[in-house]
Amino acid sequence: MPTWERAWLRLATVVVLTAGCASLAPRRPASIHVIGSDTMLVLAQRWAGAFMERNPGVVVTVEGGGSSTGIAALIAGRADVATGSRPLAPEEVRSLTQRSGTLGVSSRCARDAVSVYLNPSNPVRDLGLLQVKGIFSGRIGSWHKVGGREAPIHVIIRPPSSGTRRLFRSLVLDEEPFSTRATVLPTTTAIVDAVRADPDAVGFGGIAFGDDLVHVSIDGQAPTREGVRLGAYPLGRYLFLHAAAAPRGWTKRFIDFALGPEGQRIVDEVGFVPLWVEE
Repeated sequence: MPTWERAWLRLATVVVLTAGCASLAPRRPASIHVIGSDTMLVLAQRWAGAFMERNPGVVVTVEGGGSSTGIAALIAGRADVATGSRPLAPEEVRSLTQRSGTLGVSSRCARDAVSVYLNPSNPVRDLGLLQVKGIFSGRIGSWHKVGGREAPIHVIIRPPSSGTRRLFRSLVLDEEPFSTRATVLPTTTAIVDAVRADPDAVGFGGIAFGDDLVHVSIDGQAPTREGVRLGAYPLGRYLFLHAAAAPRGWTKRFIDFALGPEGQRIVDEVGFVPLWVEE
């Protein structure tokens, strides 16, 4: 056999063996990293679990920390999806544009409302929107001024990273600051626990939380799921899935799943309002 044929045979053998080793190498699992809203944490975890059951080999990790935290991770390229209890803010869109040349893509995924929580022992059941503003700004400091007992109001709020806090400040306080006497707690669950333990406390969060608390009516409209669906409750809102650009691959499949029939059934089971009702 000529020398050049022997050399070609050895080269072909190496190529075949290399290709065989590549095919036997374990594949890295597809992964989707979801970061953001604490309000949506349980919902995102439920979506992730159901999605992974139907797509073996795909790993979906979910973290909370607040809407702003998730959007910051999205801008930095550390998250594939940011869950948000509010839309992208102009400065966040600007940061996305500067970093990646995109404006971001947001998908409405559920409806919710910002509910004002009271302890069940508090006799107050209805507040005007201006009264809510007075309470959380600190101008109203006693329950007797809004029809309750003679007792100081203990205001509890979320941290600045919270999309719910940002939306509440916009819708209720008209961008005025919160009371300087307010207690800041990291999650909606922590606020629910604090209001449950304190007869004079007031807090806010999503309607899916605090079933045993009083969700006070605002100007006569209760924060019910039907009231949210019909737009009657004044503090209704959408929840969002944010992506840096038009989602592709497994990220797109995950978002499509959340917006589809099974994902929307999970929205209903968790306690939020689906985008549409199956007939």
